[in-house]
Amino acid sequence: MDAIALLKKDHMTVKRLFDRFEKARSGKKEIADRIVKELAVHAAIEEQLFYPAARLKAKRSGMEEADEQVLEALEEHHVAKWLLAEIDKLDEDDERFEAKVSVLMESVKHHIKEEEGALFRYCRRLFSRDEMVTLGKMMAKAKKVAPTKPHPRAPDQPPGNLVAGAAAAMFDKGMDFMRDAGKQAMAKVNGRVRRVARQANLNA
Repeated sequence: MDAIALLKKDHMTVKRLFDRFEKARSGKKEIADRIVKELAVHAAIEEQLFYPAARLKAKRSGMEEADEQVLEALEEHHVAKWLLAEIDKLDEDDERFEAKVSVLMESVKHHIKEEEGALFRYCRRLFSRDEMVTLGKMMAKAKKVAPTKPHPRAPDQPPGNLVAGAAAAMFDKGMDFMRDAGKQAMAKVNGRVRRVARQANLNA
């Protein structure tokens, strides 16, 4: 899968999650958490690999319009990451929760439209087919170790983002592990409580 196909696949995943969020009557926080994770990983691989490669190609080719598109995309990422960080900390019953997710969705939909339009057209001209496939493979590998949470204060361009991204990814994966372990522990406790309650009812 080439780089643009991979990014379009990510876009489709996120848009489906947006649809689920809008239709859901409950469990919206769980969907929002998935949106946060998907967009954090997506932003990381674009900032670490796709955007720097596109800027380099654009500068070498004298295609200023493509470079400007990347800079605009980076600014859109910057705004989105602050919103993602705020949403990540909110509970579903917070009065600002749904409003923030709605603003995020509108912003990301605009970003996707811009990216899949002008920027991807420029990149198809700038990169050869083999280069695009190689970049796609690199991005697919990077997704496996990318940060799973937004880090709006971290650098968004090399070399700073490569160092910050690696550290953030390690921290995020540790936090994800702790959260998942906590959920499993609570599920076991709740299961035991239910079994004890059933036994008590049988003995009554």
